Formats: sequence, C-alpha cells, structure tokens
Amino acid sequence: MLYGAPTARRQDAQRNRAAIVLAASEVMAGGGSAVPMPEIARRAGVGQATLYRHFPDRSALAAAVITHHLQRLEAFVATEACRPAVFQLLLREVLHSLVAMRPLVLLARRFDPGARERYQKRLVAAFCEPLRRAQREGYVHGDVAPEDLLVLLAMVQGVAEATGDLADTEAAAARSIDLVLNGIFRSRAG
Repeated sequence: MLYGAPTARRQDAQRNRAAIVLAASEVMAGGGSAVPMPEIARRAGVGQATLYRHFPDRSALAAAVITHHLQRLEAFVATEACRPAVFQLLLREVLHSLVAMRPLVLLARRFDPGARERYQKRLVAAFCEPLRRAQREGYVHGDVAPEDLLVLLAMVQGVAEATGDLADTEAAAARSIDLVLNGIFRSRAG
C-alpha cells in the first residue's frame, strides 16, 4: 500500500487543480469584474488552502485559465482545421469569450510583457492554419494576416470596455463582433 499512496495523492492533486481551473473559468465568465477566490474554491469543491497551494495568487490562476483555454483551442483546431467554414465560428467564439471573461482580461493585463506576448503568439499560431485554409477557399479576404487577429481582439475589447452596463456591453460587443467579421469574411453568395 505504501507504494500506491503518492500516486493517489498526485492524481487527487491533478483532479483538484483541474477542478479549480474549471471553476475559475466559470467565475471569470460570470460577468462581474472581481475574481473571488473563496467562490472559486467553493465551486471547485476544495478548501481555500488547496486553492492557494496550487495557485498562490490571482495571476497564477489567470495564467492557468488562459493556458487551459489555449489548449482547448489548439485541440479543436487540430481536429477541425480542415474545414474552412469553421474559422468564422471559431473566431466568433473567441471574440465572445474575450467579452465574457472580462476579469481574466483584466488580470492578463497585469502580466509582464513577455508573458502577454507568449500568450498572444500562441493564440495567433492556433489561428494561422484555419485562417490560411479559409483564405484559400475564399471565405476570408486574402489580405488578412494572422497578426490582424490581435487587432480584432483589441477592437472588440475596446467596445466592451467603453460601455458600462453589462447588457449594454454584451449588445455593443455582439454588434462589434458582427461588424468585424463582416469586414474580414467574404460573402459566399454569388
């Protein structure tokens, strides 16, 4: 039995960490601007000591949430990159997530510039192949570069921050996303 105990603890720690990251994702998508650590621990089904053992501060937790979402994006792209029409749905989802996860965006702004740049590069890299395929198939204008995605994200984020009320923010962000996507996607009619 002695040999099985560390493995069981490691598996338990991995489950706790995953539960904390998922709970933090939910809380950060809740529309508020705060990231209440006790609420995250409660939703994850762990004590605050366990939460802080894995993530000593909000920045560490934000980095784990961003990494989690980037991994999900990369996995999705790996399976769906062959479908050019998926690029629009994927981009729309990421833009809406940016608005919904405002607390995460605010925490990410506090990262050191090197960390922010690494996450941005990873995001752009995930979109490169779907963008190229969508362009080859005529879904996206040929002059859109992968780095333009950061400009699109900043535009939508700016609209979301310029509005005050949550309902206004969501409506303005949805409209800005439609305008942005209409600007880069070609009409498939005709």
